[in-house]
Amino acid sequence: MSHNPKFGPAAQTPEQRAWVLEQMQRVIPVLKKASPYIQQLYTRYIAGELSWSQVSQTRAAESQGS
Repeated sequence: MSHNPKFGPAAQTPEQRAWVLEQMQRVIPVLKKASPYIQQLYTRYIAGELSWSQVSQTRAAESQGS
């Protein structure tokens, strides 16, 4: 498997990204309190469609808009 720089070295596969998201939600509980839209972004992150930076930027924009 080739390394995708869009993801960290421990987040190259969907399984690894799911684990990373779970760990981040344990450390930062506010990540669990996400709108359905943000939950969809998490799913897209796990699938490899979005980087965590893209998810984070969208979360920040959504929270500033509320």
